[in-house]
Amino acid sequence: MTPAAPEGFALHERRSPLTDPWAPIYARKEAQAIVLGLWAGQAHVNGRGFVHGGLIMALCDNAMGLSCVQAVGGDASMVTVNMSVDFLESAQIGQWLTFETEFVRPGATLCFAQAFARADGRAVARANGVFRRVVRRAPHETPDPG
Repeated sequence: MTPAAPEGFALHERRSPLTDPWAPIYARKEAQAIVLGLWAGQAHVNGRGFVHGGLIMALCDNAMGLSCVQAVGGDASMVTVNMSVDFLESAQIGQWLTFETEFVRPGATLCFAQAFARADGRAVARANGVFRRVVRRAPHETPDPG
């Protein structure tokens, strides 16, 4: 059974086919950022038994993108232009993982962000991302060629 999320976290409302197998994912809204969190479990690990780097990258990407949207406000939508991740340590099953955006510089078109993935409060990865503001379209909607 998955433990309850720490105080201030609620179930993350935004879902996707990529992240659904990792549920439950939690979120905490802050003034300048959206912090994501989850309890590391069997569904999150690689063949060596520690949290997979792809999960860390995907949730850092999610946290930074959501934080950029919050920073620019309105009905903004962001897509990732560039992202790099430095892995500092491994995270283990049973640890509380958070994905915290610590710096966001929003612009009219581009937003720059930095995030840390933490396992029980200890940094396990640092991510840097650049996000582009785009017009939100319905899934599978083809842009107008005209």
